[in-house]
Amino acid sequence: EVRLEDSGGDSVQAGGSLRLSCRLTGFTYQYYCLTWFRQAPGKSREGIAALSSESTTMYADSVKGRFTISKDNAKNTLNLQMDNLQPEDTATYYCAARPFPQLTLDRDRYNYWGQGTQVTVSS
Repeated sequence: EVRLEDSGGDSVQAGGSLRLSCRLTGFTYQYYCLTWFRQAPGKSREGIAALSSESTTMYADSVKGRFTISKDNAKNTLNLQMDNLQPEDTATYYCAARPFPQLTLDRDRYNYWGQGTQVTVSS
């Protein structure tokens, strides 16, 4: 059984940093794409950062230069380092996985999802 467990969400001041983690269990595909999504109240879920098994990455323009996606292979954990957080980054953040290496931020292409972790940024 594949399970994704998000953690690391918190409340921070604008300009601060947070590191989100997503523990993957049962996800043993050789080729894959792992992605962070977020959903703010009243808005649709958007993909913001993706990482493939070929070590390529993709970022949404809204987070480029501030967020960094990475994977700890020893712990089988996907991470998202978020720096210079702004109030517009407030959302529930979800990790997602698909067993194909092509990078995509399209939520409809993902098979597995974490439960979400809340990030709140105050001004």
